[in-house]
Amino acid sequence: MAKLTIGDTVPAFESTTQDGAPFSSQELLGRRTVLYFYPKDNTSGCTLEAKSLRDGREELRARGFEIVGVSPDSVKSHAGFCAKHELGFTLLADTDHSVCEAFGVWAEKSMYGRKYMGVLRTTFLIGTDGRIERIFEKVDTKNHYKQIIDSLDEK
Repeated sequence: MAKLTIGDTVPAFESTTQDGAPFSSQELLGRRTVLYFYPKDNTSGCTLEAKSLRDGREELRARGFEIVGVSPDSVKSHAGFCAKHELGFTLLADTDHSVCEAFGVWAEKSMYGRKYMGVLRTTFLIGTDGRIERIFEKVDTKNHYKQIIDSLDEK
């Protein structure tokens, strides 16, 4: 998949929420969405990012945004992660990496000299028409919701 850019239409996808319910890209139409991709539930950076979005959820909602997170973790893992941190937003279990691949965020990574495939932490702001309004590739995990709000205020 070619790298997505601002103005592109969100690729079609289907996934499953932390509650086991089906979720498709069609559900993004008609509402603004913070669609964020992260590597793994219950790791330090991913937990900080999720908690930041949770803490900013009401301010983001006031600006018309819903939050949807995506990682390769299972439905069960997502359910536990949501409950443990009282997230209050949707997480999608992308166990086959198809959603990550469609958005161009499944790529080769390297840690301690070992190469492996994983999620590039990335956030897409999606408009009501299903088009990408903004992309964050350098995510400030601890302050991510503020990073989003600040970018919206720059407009």
